[in-house]
Amino acid sequence: MINDAQLGPGKRTELIAFNIGEQEFCVSTTSVREIRGWTPTTALPHAPDFVLGVVNLRGVVLPIVDLAVRLGFPSTQPTARHAIIVVEAGDQVVGLLVDGVSNIFTADEEQIQSTPEIAAETAKRYIRGVIAMEGRLIGVMDIANLLPAPSKEPVAA
Repeated sequence: MINDAQLGPGKRTELIAFNIGEQEFCVSTTSVREIRGWTPTTALPHAPDFVLGVVNLRGVVLPIVDLAVRLGFPSTQPTARHAIIVVEAGDQVVGLLVDGVSNIFTADEEQIQSTPEIAAETAKRYIRGVIAMEGRLIGVMDIANLLPAPSKEPVAA
């Protein structure tokens, strides 16, 4: 997760860019444990709609989040071409299903522009800012807000 303690004037951070549909987003490499290929999940009863299920990652049960659904896009139909980015935020470790990882790059704090005020509060909660780079816009994810504590999520009856 990128936060003001990590970045400031003249500070640089390494980011991993990935795609969800036609949109491009990125997360700090400091929050990424690994990137792996798609693995079918085991569904969990009464899980939020954005949780695809869980997988066994070397003996650890890892929840998989469909990042497209979490961000309000249509659900993903995973294939072997999709990737799971295993991220850590605080005590939580989850896999984020993305369409694909595009590159790793370094950015200065000055390159990260605030999320536009016109954006919905939900978008501003998940997207810390936007980087304009090489003719495209890359949303900078706020992993801590993307992965709320399970008790904060409503459970379907």
